Amino acid sequence: QVQLVESGGGSVQAGGSLRLSCAASGYSYNRNCMGWFRQAPGKGRQGVATISAGGVGTIYADSVKGRFTISRDNPKNTVYLQMNSLKPEDTAMYYCAAVVCGSWSLLSPTGQGTQVTVSS
Repeated sequence: QVQLVESGGGSVQAGGSLRLSCAASGYSYNRNCMGWFRQAPGKGRQGVATISAGGVGTIYADSVKGRFTISRDNPKNTVYLQMNSLKPEDTAMYYCAAVVCGSWSLLSPTGQGTQVTVSS
């Protein structure tokens, strides 16, 4: 069964940090660009960051530039999102998926997501 499993979310105070993980099973996404997305209650899905297959090329939403870092470990078939200087507006469910390189367009279903809650 092909699936992506997000983990690492939690509740933190503003200014804190979290590291999200996205582990793939049943399929190797090592040749795919991957992305992180988020969706807050009552809002649409927002692209957060993408990374190229080789891990060199990255794209960030303006709202997270300088605070979030996307990375990947291809031997582990895992993508990470290091989130620093968290703000209450970062509160959302976070998802990962394969994406069309250079865009926010999904190529795979997302996982079930991991909740991030930032309190002021």
